[in-house]
Amino acid sequence: MCDKCKGNYYITTPIYYPSAKLHIGHAYCTVATDTMARFKRLQGYNVMFLTGTDEHGQKIEDKAKEAGVTPQQFVDNIVTGEKGVLDLWKLMNISYDRFIRTTDDYHVAAIQKIFKKMYDNGDIYKGTYKGKYCKPCESFWTESQLVDGKCPDCGREVQDAEEEAYFFRLSKYADRVQDLLENTDFLEPRSRVSEMVNNFIKPGLEDLCVSRTSFTWGVPVDFDPGHVVYVWIDALFNYMTALGFENDKYDDLSSFWPADVHFIGKEIVRFHSIIWPAMLMSLDLPLPKKVFGHGWLLLDGGKMSKSKGNVVDPYILAERFGVDALRFFLLRSFPFGSDGNFSNELLINTINVDLANDLGNLVSRTVAMAQKYFGEKLPTEQLADEEKDAELIAMVSGLRDQYEAEMEKYAFQNGLALVFKVISRANKYIDENAPWVLAKTEEGKPRLAKVLYNLLETIRVCGGLLTPFMPATSEEIAKRLGGARMDWESLNTFGILPADVATVAGPALFPRIDVEKELAALEELSKPAKPAIEIEPYTEEKVDFDTFCKSDFRAVKVKACQNVKKSDKLLQFTLDDGTGTDRQILSGIAKFYKPEDLVGKTLVAITNLPPRKMMGRESNGMLLSAVHTEKGEEKLNLVMLDDAIPAGAKLC
Repeated sequence: MCDKCKGNYYITTPIYYPSAKLHIGHAYCTVATDTMARFKRLQGYNVMFLTGTDEHGQKIEDKAKEAGVTPQQFVDNIVTGEKGVLDLWKLMNISYDRFIRTTDDYHVAAIQKIFKKMYDNGDIYKGTYKGKYCKPCESFWTESQLVDGKCPDCGREVQDAEEEAYFFRLSKYADRVQDLLENTDFLEPRSRVSEMVNNFIKPGLEDLCVSRTSFTWGVPVDFDPGHVVYVWIDALFNYMTALGFENDKYDDLSSFWPADVHFIGKEIVRFHSIIWPAMLMSLDLPLPKKVFGHGWLLLDGGKMSKSKGNVVDPYILAERFGVDALRFFLLRSFPFGSDGNFSNELLINTINVDLANDLGNLVSRTVAMAQKYFGEKLPTEQLADEEKDAELIAMVSGLRDQYEAEMEKYAFQNGLALVFKVISRANKYIDENAPWVLAKTEEGKPRLAKVLYNLLETIRVCGGLLTPFMPATSEEIAKRLGGARMDWESLNTFGILPADVATVAGPALFPRIDVEKELAALEELSKPAKPAIEIEPYTEEKVDFDTFCKSDFRAVKVKACQNVKKSDKLLQFTLDDGTGTDRQILSGIAKFYKPEDLVGKTLVAITNLPPRKMMGRESNGMLLSAVHTEKGEEKLNLVMLDDAIPAGAKLC
């Protein structure tokens, strides 16, 4: 550790279930964690910021089957594929130091060792699980914990489960966990404590089912084939395995454990504040210093959820408004510990008021005036500060410490409010001192230089304190101020800029948005996309079963196929229908297939249709095909069978 470093700091997000549809709610916690990590780096800490993906469990296995791929292929595509988890973190400028996947070999091996250690010390035992299971949440519930017979976390249906399983003696640690929650600041906000104690511990903390035998996609219990480790053991210990616990992949455990804080969504507070400390107690390991359960982003009064269809696409929002504006909005608009009601209108208004009107306007006006009145640099000849400068200078001088106090409490909204209070005061300071009036006389120029200097120095300090929230914007502000210092030490002192500070012009940091026009555009984008593939509408006319059964569907082999002269649509087929006599059928599919590509194929024909003449040739039956429209173009595919099916085989 370097001499100037304040120490080590370890912060984590939960590792995310690989979702095929990522929304702004996924980014919320990670943006907050990134902001805290950047803040601690700004202060001078050696930061380890961990994030990753939770890739095991029954729901992954089921979704992979639905998609027709292996579970590993399924998670690989979502994590590393286009617009996957890694792409989203890159888009949102997430500065993680380490990314863990629970399918990583080193993690799998470590989890097996951890499970065996708890088994060897008597805290894991074999039994039979019988109860309720929520597959989407990967949660076990008792009948009394259900709400209206459904999962209390997500409100979905639960299923009966009974299988041989291993159990963790969670009940053994009930008193110690309750004491931890009630008598320390381990869990915040404090409102979460009573919820955990009253809803889960006081009614009687039951032992936890920690293995499954009804599916295979998980970490195998190496001493008992057929069992896989419960995903929450797998997921929770990532915070330590990613540092080198029970593996030789990394060697950071002594430097960074215990974690300074786990940032998590409130829906998984139970796992992090009850199960996680109990398992650490079982292994006699240090507990993390803090678990902070933040609220949800709500849309139309409900939690954002891909299963409910009410997601907000971060790619669209970032493309239209900029990543920094989106990051800023998430932490400016909602207290981090509480739920927040997301709307596009609130997003746009926040950008217009705070970023375009206040911050952007202050930077643009001040730099423009400095260049208009003094050219490249301010003059060193400036009057001393006057009494009417005192309030602004005092606010700026005391800003860093006030901001720091709020950030240490994870009160991001309050920290930003302090910065924007100063920005608002600086805009008022411009009007009070009327630089355009001072510029009219030579006598006013020294005072004008001092006013502009005070404004530029205010922008420097505010820009520096915005670095954790809007890193790219802060970098641009420093550039506009001639590469100004924005290190932590300098942000506590007014007067760091040289008197002859050079300014650099640039476009508006945040152009003002036409609210009505933009809302209309977003509404249009939110409409369900027209399917790329369109099918013919279903017929209303009903066919009785007996009539349908009269159709004779047969497998036929293509012996020969050729174009029909003077027709650009018809192909003439010579078919083996199993009778020993060739059958001729004409079909209008020439624009979809080359004749030579169909020879030898096994197709399906209706063979008991009456003969009909086509281009003077007789057609005895009809070949079955599927027709659809894709991107405005008609497509046709002949129904083809396995070539092992003999000619003449009847389809039923």
